[in-house]
Amino acid sequence: MKYVSDVEQLIKITSAGTISIPKDFRRYLDLQKGDYVKVTVEGDRLVVKKAMIS
Repeated sequence: MKYVSDVEQLIKITSAGTISIPKDFRRYLDLQKGDYVKVTVEGDRLVVKKAMIS
């Protein structure tokens, strides 16, 4: 059985420079419309983490 953390998906960058987070990943991280994420660069990777805003 594959876990979402073991899955890769190819995502196209739009002309506006945006990407969409796949539904399975949003479910796994419990991300909802209006939530925030933190994006950092680690070497040649973008790392997206759920952010808690209070």
